[in-house]
Amino acid sequence: MMSFVKYEPKGNIAYLIIDREKALNALNSQVLADLDAALDAVDLSEIRCLIVRGAGEKSFVAGADIAQMKELSKEEAEAFGKQGNDVMRKLEAFPIPTIAAVGGYALGGELAMSCDFRICSDTAVFGQPETGLGITPGFGGTQRLARLVGPGMAKQMIYTARNIKADEAYRIGLVNAVYPLSDLYAAAEKLAGQIAGNAPIAVRASKQAINDGLQVDIDRAVVIEEKAFGSCFQSADQQEGMGAFLEKRKHEPFINK
Repeated sequence: MMSFVKYEPKGNIAYLIIDREKALNALNSQVLADLDAALDAVDLSEIRCLIVRGAGEKSFVAGADIAQMKELSKEEAEAFGKQGNDVMRKLEAFPIPTIAAVGGYALGGELAMSCDFRICSDTAVFGQPETGLGITPGFGGTQRLARLVGPGMAKQMIYTARNIKADEAYRIGLVNAVYPLSDLYAAAEKLAGQIAGNAPIAVRASKQAINDGLQVDIDRAVVIEEKAFGSCFQSADQQEGMGAFLEKRKHEPFINK
């Protein structure tokens, strides 16, 4: 069976491409299973940053597949929601940084919101259409959107089911930057390359400290940070990075040790 998710390494970065273009890359059970398998296939000894995108120019991901959902029972809907949540949490907690490069539609943008951050094309359209379909957002949509843009803006987007364009997504902090569509993926690769050029042991520890610290109060969060900070010491990368700084030279390539 052909997978709906393509994994394409490119040096020490890689693409995960949702490849269901005829359905605007909508997420059904098979796409979610393929995404889960694709994440397992990433070579974490080589790849230092992952770019997530949709196939074609029209859509990043047009949400969950309504054709699959329409006739689900309550129990089946909960199971489908759990499948989506499990995959999104796996992506969110993935050891290396992830960038969502959003070209076109990101409706029910849970996949993009599960990445570390988002950049988009000037053609991008974001929205949570679910209440207009008689359901709530799933796959973490009610939770991550509020954490990213604040409860008030998240509630407005969800309750109204109104789409927003790239400039508004940037204004409310949903995306980090907006590029012409023709420049989007080159910009994503440049960002990924900058991340990949830093010490992977430190980048990974920073990601985990941020993600874990956001779930607890500040007193426990700084303890998480102390452990992350300490974990980098006596590593080859820390010795080289600090040694190069003190010797006023460019550091050698980091080796993730």
